[in-house]
Amino acid sequence: MSTNTFKGFKRGINLGGWISQFDKYDEGHFKSFIKESDIENIRSLGFDHVRVPVDYNVLEDEDGNVRPEGFGYLRTCRQWCEQYRLNMIIDLHECYGYSFDPLKKDMDRKKFFYDKTLQERFLELWKRIASDFAEYPDTVAFEPLNEVVLKEVADAWNNLLGRYIEVIRSISPKSYIVAGGVCYNNVLSVPLLDIPYDDRTVYNFHCYEPMIFTHQGAYWMEGMPADFRIGYPKTLEEYRKAVRELPVDLGGAIFIDGIREIGEDFFEDIFTPALEKSEKDNVPLYCGEFGVIDLAGREDCRRWLADIERAFDKHKIGHAQWNYKEKDFGIVS
Repeated sequence: MSTNTFKGFKRGINLGGWISQFDKYDEGHFKSFIKESDIENIRSLGFDHVRVPVDYNVLEDEDGNVRPEGFGYLRTCRQWCEQYRLNMIIDLHECYGYSFDPLKKDMDRKKFFYDKTLQERFLELWKRIASDFAEYPDTVAFEPLNEVVLKEVADAWNNLLGRYIEVIRSISPKSYIVAGGVCYNNVLSVPLLDIPYDDRTVYNFHCYEPMIFTHQGAYWMEGMPADFRIGYPKTLEEYRKAVRELPVDLGGAIFIDGIREIGEDFFEDIFTPALEKSEKDNVPLYCGEFGVIDLAGREDCRRWLADIERAFDKHKIGHAQWNYKEKDFGIVS
């Protein structure tokens, strides 16, 4: 494992559904969904940081003009975090011209990675964000973009990440940069990252394996029956058999050759390539999303969380659970 560490970002939770993935642009929602009392509660639960997904249209309008109130939500959140001794990751969840969201079926998920105009707008937005938060390098980290979907854009994404890192470092030399890979930021894509790195770079991934368990009954998964249910743990063969009987591809890591049975060992096995990349580059690993849909049995969910968190702790992988409130994975409401 890396001897470098992501200091202050050991155990966190996501604020999804607040200023990202909201039903409609609504200032009333932005001002009420997350309040100071939520940040106080998160601290009381033992977390040390929050990951804050934010969509570009909260920070700028469709023409690229700044929305000061959007930046105000981030600044207020940072102040609350400082008051309650929490750190913060700013995650650009969607940018102009790109979204991971599977419900946005008409989205061209390739164009952004080859379109210089879209990329310049992306970098300009990040210049504004970095300029606002550069003075807090130990407590505010930057995550360039959530979940690059297509594996085929891996090289183009590495090139853009290189430009992004250069821009951020010109504004904030010491801020943590949390960079993830392709295939929805799958842990198996970490070795595909080929970017400039320093002692404030972090390799990021998401983990919802086995997907057939964590996303059972998920309405946004095309082909997933609404009434499908499965427990945890099951054997690899039981999960593989269930996947084969569904009209949706949820195979993921359960079909990797040579992995051990479901449990803590399973997570260690699928983390291994990322851990090797982390050790080789001396760059710490971080899991920015993991969790179980609220349709799953609660005891099954607890067992899954216990297994994955033991693997995180053993290898000193910082992590942020998805999600604090609502969004089908929330631990409150």
